[in-house]
Amino acid sequence: MRMRRARVCGSFQNGIGGARLGSGGSWEPWGAQCPLCILSDPLPCPHPPSFSGQVEGRLGPSTVVLDHTGGFEGLLLVDDDLLGVIFVHLLVLTRLIPGKWVYEVLISSQGLMQIGWCTINCRFNQEEGVGDTHNSYAYDGNRVRKWNVTTTNYGKAWAAGDIVSCLIDLDDGTLSFCLNGVSLGTAFENLSRGLGMAYFPAISLSFKESVAFNFGSRPLRYPFGKKSGLHGSYRPLQDPPRADLVRAQKLLGCFQAVLSVELDSVEGRLVEKNSSEWQLQGQPTVLLTLAHIFHRFAPLLRKVYLVEAVLMSFLRGVMEAGTPVQAQSVVRQVLDLLWLFMEDHEVQDCLKHLMMSLLRLYRFSPIVPDLGLQIHYLRLTIAILRHEKSRKFLLSNVLFDVLRSVVFFYIKSPLRVEEAGLQELIPTTWWPHRSSREGKDSKDVKDETAEERVRRRAYERGCQRLKKRIEVVEELQVQILKLLLNNKDDNGGEASRYIFLTKFRKFLQENASGRGNMPMLCPPEYMVCFLHRLISALRHYWDEYKASNPRASFSEEAYIPPQVFYNGKVDYFDLQRLGGLLSHLRKTLKDDLASKANILIDPLELQAATMDDLDEDEEPAPAAAQRPTQALAMGGVLPLPRPSWLSSPTLGRANRFLSTAAVSLMTPRRPLSTSEKVKVRTLSAEQRTREDIEGSHWNEGLLLGRPPEEPEQPLTENSLLEVLDGAVMMYNLSVHQQLGKMVGVSDDVNEYAMALRDTEDKLRRCPKRRKDILAELTKSQKVFSEKLDHLSRRLAWVHATVYSQEKMLDIYWLLRVCLRTIEHGDRTGSLFAFMPEFYLSVAINSYSALKNYFGPVHSMEELPGYEETLTRLAAILAKHFADTRIVGTGEGCVLCLARHHARPHSLPTTPCPCRRVAMVRSLLAPYEQRPWAQTNWILVRLWRGCGFGYRYTRLPHLLKTKPEDANLPSLQKPCPSTLLQQHMADLLREGPDVAPSFLNSVLNQLNWAFSEFIGMIQEIQQAAERLERNFVDSRQLKVCATCFDLSVSLLRVLEMTITLVPEIFLDWSRPTSEMLLRRLAQLLNQVLNRVTAERNLFDRVVTLRLPGLESVDHYPILVAVTGILVRLLVTERATSVLLADPCFQLRSICYLLGQSEPPAPGTALPAPDRKRFSLQSYTDYISLEELAQVEQMLAHLTSASAQAAAPTSEEDLCPICYAHPISAVFQPCGHKSCKACINQHLMNNKDCFFCKATIVSVEDWDKAAGASTTSSAA
Repeated sequence: MRMRRARVCGSFQNGIGGARLGSGGSWEPWGAQCPLCILSDPLPCPHPPSFSGQVEGRLGPSTVVLDHTGGFEGLLLVDDDLLGVIFVHLLVLTRLIPGKWVYEVLISSQGLMQIGWCTINCRFNQEEGVGDTHNSYAYDGNRVRKWNVTTTNYGKAWAAGDIVSCLIDLDDGTLSFCLNGVSLGTAFENLSRGLGMAYFPAISLSFKESVAFNFGSRPLRYPFGKKSGLHGSYRPLQDPPRADLVRAQKLLGCFQAVLSVELDSVEGRLVEKNSSEWQLQGQPTVLLTLAHIFHRFAPLLRKVYLVEAVLMSFLRGVMEAGTPVQAQSVVRQVLDLLWLFMEDHEVQDCLKHLMMSLLRLYRFSPIVPDLGLQIHYLRLTIAILRHEKSRKFLLSNVLFDVLRSVVFFYIKSPLRVEEAGLQELIPTTWWPHRSSREGKDSKDVKDETAEERVRRRAYERGCQRLKKRIEVVEELQVQILKLLLNNKDDNGGEASRYIFLTKFRKFLQENASGRGNMPMLCPPEYMVCFLHRLISALRHYWDEYKASNPRASFSEEAYIPPQVFYNGKVDYFDLQRLGGLLSHLRKTLKDDLASKANILIDPLELQAATMDDLDEDEEPAPAAAQRPTQALAMGGVLPLPRPSWLSSPTLGRANRFLSTAAVSLMTPRRPLSTSEKVKVRTLSAEQRTREDIEGSHWNEGLLLGRPPEEPEQPLTENSLLEVLDGAVMMYNLSVHQQLGKMVGVSDDVNEYAMALRDTEDKLRRCPKRRKDILAELTKSQKVFSEKLDHLSRRLAWVHATVYSQEKMLDIYWLLRVCLRTIEHGDRTGSLFAFMPEFYLSVAINSYSALKNYFGPVHSMEELPGYEETLTRLAAILAKHFADTRIVGTGEGCVLCLARHHARPHSLPTTPCPCRRVAMVRSLLAPYEQRPWAQTNWILVRLWRGCGFGYRYTRLPHLLKTKPEDANLPSLQKPCPSTLLQQHMADLLREGPDVAPSFLNSVLNQLNWAFSEFIGMIQEIQQAAERLERNFVDSRQLKVCATCFDLSVSLLRVLEMTITLVPEIFLDWSRPTSEMLLRRLAQLLNQVLNRVTAERNLFDRVVTLRLPGLESVDHYPILVAVTGILVRLLVTERATSVLLADPCFQLRSICYLLGQSEPPAPGTALPAPDRKRFSLQSYTDYISLEELAQVEQMLAHLTSASAQAAAPTSEEDLCPICYAHPISAVFQPCGHKSCKACINQHLMNNKDCFFCKATIVSVEDWDKAAGASTTSSAA
């Protein structure tokens, strides 16, 4: 078994730091006080030394730590908050001799790993790990097996979030495991014991797998195996602080007693009182008592174990005992007392441990039917965050470090449907039924049977019950974000919202740059949940501000003003802008910035930024200090030093000026004068204050540099604009990819539904006498049914958490925000280039997600303002498709444009005719020096569904092996756009140069793509034939498949052009028609000969069926060529050009119908050989009319080739191509060639082939006429 191995060991001894001589003459340990004397002075204790910490059977330090100094291979990443991961190999020395011991492993990922024990003599490597050697024992929940040299079935499958307890009894010589506190039984017996034998915890993991250990530094989740049903008490490897634990529990009891009583001033005695009504005021006796308690309690609350075992248990009890209001009151009072009676560093350590414990509990708690555990931990978190001082500390120092706070906004999907209670919530399962035939729509609801209708409605009711429970958790998560976005708590410090903005921006930078540790980046599934909760909280505060400020806008009208993108107030790191790098835009558009936005850029800073872009080394500090870094205002340069963070490695050199360039921004509300110049410098996120964001009476904060096109009234608070900007960036970072990934659950449901229906059909057709077959089919039916029950319940969870109507509205709102932002930015003219590229990407991708990912349960057509939104999106795509202000984003705009126009409902929303024509004109521009592959893909999408045999969703040869793929929800069916096809035809007829330049570029790219494809499959074939073991590079296979797909798509564009405007090739009154036709015929013959040759290179590579080359097959490329030929060969001149090409072979045409030779004249075509390719075998994709056209074409070419004239003598052939007769003479030099060669040559060069003289004109040449002219001259 090959995987990375880690030996997690632990070696520890009793920690005895010193001793003293007792009154009786015996030695007593000191440094740990007797828990029964906690309120007295630390004098010699009369109690027995039962808490000395000495434990027999263990050697090593009292604190068990991972030891990666020996026996370690690979990458090790350890995070003490257990929210990170551990990569292997690692070694931890913990030596155990007689006794009963246990340690816990939290499974953070679900991959391949083996957990257990080993002896010191075990040696592990890349091939052998824990359980693969004689004295090592392991449990593998991924494969549900136990390992000790050999392997057998054992236990049950584990999932991420499970706790594995590893127990070893060295008294009886047995070893066992527990999963989530439930015993899996004894795994191994008769362990080797005796002199020199000691055992160590050990683990082997595959690369990128992660676990979290608990050797006893924290309370065990399932202590000592009590719930496992095992006899005896198992001790953790690291002893708990028993003395401190008893002391802390007693002090907590005293603290609770103080909170629950008060002094009756009249009677002078203590009376009971509700803790939630306790007030921190007056009563000096109470305060003195609390001070005495916290004097001893505070140092204990800095220890992780005691915080989890004592304080966390107390707070959880408070939350369970009373109403939420009462519980929050008690928690607030407790936090007030902590901050009052403890030193700042003590309460900060305590709060950090408390919050990290809550994060772990929430993240790894099992999913129960009512989500009660998650709700409980979220309510306690809310109660803590309602305390202002605690909230600000946690937000500044704990939350948003790594992915911590984002954990609170994630609702993990249950990996075990049974344990999550989904069977009780959704007792009846249902799944949609789809047709297995391509081109058939899925069954409508009106066609379902009564039984199916009852099941569907019961399933929908269960989904609603699940959704309501999830909504409770989501509402609590939104409350947490509302607390973090509070901007009214600025008493004595910065408001929470502005601390949040600083941390949030850093969080976005870490995930956008990808320069940090990859395991520390926020997982996409977390980001999806975080985005939805953030949008809910953002819109709440946005509309709340509107209610108190009538001039502001509602959240439904939200957008980001364009000045945010160029005034430097918001850091976009090294993200691309629509116009390129910001440092480049600042230099090229500095005049526009000055005239439109009143922003002046310091020329010295521009020059310095240019030098930074070119210099790879950091410049000396003196030079940096001497360079002015601020904006040049009318009064001079600000003499401020260059900040050190300007050279931060987290910012790209090319974009260093992007977020730190000093600018001078002036308010543009009235004509400027010298006295009104305001000098402002751009600050990093950490250096900004509330005034820098919200503005003041003399500046507009984030909105400095307002262009004249923007309204003066504010949209909302500036800080909310930055939150919205961050939400858009989050969607671009990973949310869209995760939405697409989750569609796989729907695809899985459809695949299993197809398999179940096929199995049921076979059961009905199977003869009853074949009991063996019936038994196998029945078994398969049961397996498919159980899997579908599981997947349908999981799909209900996915729909409730990811694809619900509310989530769809959030994505739709982001789409509309991006559209408004793009529209407002477009009005600023050249300044539009400063907009970050991801705004256009989010507009494109969110539309794609709404169309493809949320159906069929929810439809985009049902969204409010759908038609208007689609119209605006179409207008943006059409306008900016060839916008000169945009660089680098043409591909995404092109792809979305194709998706938009390839749907029937998009046609009514297509922009005005003039914009449509301009868009098509851009598509028909020559392919050189632009993203021609994406442009060509658009044209193909406009044609797909009209071409010869071009009505498939998936390639037919793929559907033969996996027919259910035809109806996967993520696939789109062909839908051509006849409206844009007509525009294309009109433009190609419009001018004499449009069609030739476009078609020549298409033919050039086709020649290149197909030649590259042939060259690569030759290399692949040579590699496959070598005797030695070798592997073909997957990237080479991908490039090869891409070249093949490009060739097919270019052929389809040629087919569309010939169908729409045949006169371009067939009307020889046009000067370029003959040349284009001859070039086309030459390429078609080359493609046919390469693909149809018997046992050729193409056939051999297709037969290999290599991963990555699935799309390479005869059908797609041959039907594309056939479509061109049947449209082309309608005139004798086109036929003669095809036959005159020296590469033409009639056998290639016969190959299309499965024939090796053409049939005799007047005889019918024989039946095709089933072993050979034939268009007649694809009756589901090619109509009878199309087959008849192919047969007519074959008969026509057979007859024409038989009647062809005798070959031309060699002296009369063109000396360039030796394929066509001489037909043109060059003037003035008189050299000759065929028209095809000279016309193609003159496209790029005006010099003669032979003498290099400049060609003035080309005249027709006839041999007979030339001979008569020569004799007359003689």
